Amino acid sequence: MNATLIFDIQELYYLAQYIPVYRELKKRGAECTFVIYENKDFNELLKEVIQTEGIPSVWVKNEHQALSFYLKQKANWVIFGNHFFDIDSLHLVSKSAQFGHGVGPKMSYYTKSSTQMNVRFVEGKRRLDILNAMYPEGCFIQTGFAKLDPLFNNEIKPFDIEKVGLDPNKKTILYAPTFYPSSLPCFSDKWPREFIDYNLIVKPHFFSLSKSKYKLQRNKIEKWAQEKNVYVAKMSEHSLLPFMATADLLISEASSALFEFAALDKPIVWCDFLKLRWTYRGPLKFRFTKRMDQDILNFTDLGAHAASYKELKRVVESQLMNTEEFFSKRKKYTEQLVGATDGKASVRIADYLLMNR
Repeated sequence: MNATLIFDIQELYYLAQYIPVYRELKKRGAECTFVIYENKDFNELLKEVIQTEGIPSVWVKNEHQALSFYLKQKANWVIFGNHFFDIDSLHLVSKSAQFGHGVGPKMSYYTKSSTQMNVRFVEGKRRLDILNAMYPEGCFIQTGFAKLDPLFNNEIKPFDIEKVGLDPNKKTILYAPTFYPSSLPCFSDKWPREFIDYNLIVKPHFFSLSKSKYKLQRNKIEKWAQEKNVYVAKMSEHSLLPFMATADLLISEASSALFEFAALDKPIVWCDFLKLRWTYRGPLKFRFTKRMDQDILNFTDLGAHAASYKELKRVVESQLMNTEEFFSKRKKYTEQLVGATDGKASVRIADYLLMNR
């Protein structure tokens, strides 16, 4: 009898991590279903991705509907990207597995394991040790980062800059800001003109493009999009991977994207200038500190930093001229946080799931 597995899709950005594992399981004859939570901002895009991959799917409105489906299906495994409200009921009929969608600096990376699932797949040794210390009763298996498998295996076609009118003779910079806390509001409206010697690809976070509270971010991005050396990724271009394959350098804040790009042994520029809400500034800055994983301070020398927007161009130019400057740090921290870069994280995850169903 074939193994049965269900992927719990609470957010669009889970897909980049799930799909490589899904493909590996499918090759081995496993029966997989994606349970997708309805989201008016992303429904059409989710449908498009699911149809392209040919993935059987079920749509639900909330966790309660999802649990009802899981209890009826009695799959061997239900796979989550976050905690789940009633894991004990699920465990009456199925096993649970969890793996995150990033290797970034937020404390949520650890707190999602407050829901004790049967197993959590972890990328590198550093986070494995911390999770084992925080949750000694948990089961954590180091596998590597499945999201990056398609890049390590050369399965991702690089983004075609010529097709969108960018200059193939210029270096290409990828800017992938997160939604909050973000450096994006600190960037100049004239950024493209100040960086006219480069192709600029902007890959905003999904929330920056969809949530009403980030309208000012969208206004700035729309101004940039009018410049000839800028390409702004469409909402339908949900994966960062093709842009990572093309870019020569990445600009971002303390985010998973920095560590993912560095794992490709390419230079990054880490923005230290952020626009914080007043509820995170001054005497209330402890809220921001609490939100972020302080262990990330041990990895700040992953690459060059820009303390302000005014410094950014100088730092970018320096890194493009000296791409090997942080080679040893990229290698060291990739081993610790991303884990193996052999393109077989999905294989290891599938091995465990099928051997322990």
